[in-house]
Amino acid sequence: MLTRIDIYRLSLPLTTPYHLAFGDVKAFDTILVVARDDAGDEGYGDATVLTGYTDETIEGSWPLAGEFARRLVGLEFAEAKATALALAPQAPFVTAAFASAIEMLQAAPVLQVERDTAVPVLGAINDTEPDAMRAQIDRLCAAGYQTLKIKVGSASPDADARRIGMALAHVGGRAALRVDANQGYTPAQAIAFANAVPVEGIELFEQPCAAGDWAAHMEVVPHCPLPLMLDESIYHEADIDEVARRHAARFIKVKLMKFATLERLAAAIERIRGHGLVPVLGNGVASDVGCWMEACVAARHIRNAGEMNGWLKMTQPIFESPMRVEAGAIRLPAGWRPRLNHGAIAAATIGEERAEV
Repeated sequence: MLTRIDIYRLSLPLTTPYHLAFGDVKAFDTILVVARDDAGDEGYGDATVLTGYTDETIEGSWPLAGEFARRLVGLEFAEAKATALALAPQAPFVTAAFASAIEMLQAAPVLQVERDTAVPVLGAINDTEPDAMRAQIDRLCAAGYQTLKIKVGSASPDADARRIGMALAHVGGRAALRVDANQGYTPAQAIAFANAVPVEGIELFEQPCAAGDWAAHMEVVPHCPLPLMLDESIYHEADIDEVARRHAARFIKVKLMKFATLERLAAAIERIRGHGLVPVLGNGVASDVGCWMEACVAARHIRNAGEMNGWLKMTQPIFESPMRVEAGAIRLPAGWRPRLNHGAIAAATIGEERAEV
């Protein structure tokens, strides 16, 4: 039974601003859930609410989280999880924070790492000035990253294409490159960009147009020489099926925040693979908690570089012993169970509530 739930509203500063098509992010607005049971065990869940990735807002999500903590405390695990999932259509990110905390308490099989495991993860190219970008590419390649990611989607597809051309030339085959537009282009801009960059060396071109605008995306499909991936358009199993029905993309990215539970996330990955498409997993805008959980899922279900690198962007991780990245991979020791750094959490807390029996 859930005997106590603590929720924290955190502002987690980043080492450098994270550049997105809809604005720079300087800190993660994160809701952390710490659930305890009558045996004294803890389970964690988090949700970084970034409007643009979701329709949810931190201003609306924080009071909703407080309401849900009060509703769930005192319930048995199964009932608490079912109650949380009823919220998913309205607020999937908040739901995921509570549901995954419960799954951790339940010792969900997907979180059990039985042997030392290396989970490949991508390296983010965040610098835009040419010399700084080249230096960052060199550092990432020297650190062993086999897949790199770079953002586009500006008002100037031509400038974006020149920057990608420079990046590809400097990478020189040392790593694959993922290119993410974060919904920043019109169909005409996306087509112009995709036809102005080399195909070789680009693993995929992610979410060129607005999420949910299938008509815009399908304008791009027949004129795009790059393999396409959808991300922000994917929230439900029906969206995965729609991609397959329309032949809209070769890659589909999923995140725990959208599918609410680890169980549903793993099933969604296998659903993608069942359609003959390629699943990609990972949230680059998440704290240690969500990144660890997605890394555990990736260890069992994913065959390419994960994108669960959000905690690496933070000035201070919130795990007592942060996850290690070596040779471009997250290292998960056998049987490892993370513990929270309560000092780091206290320093980042801007709101706190507790519900208990």
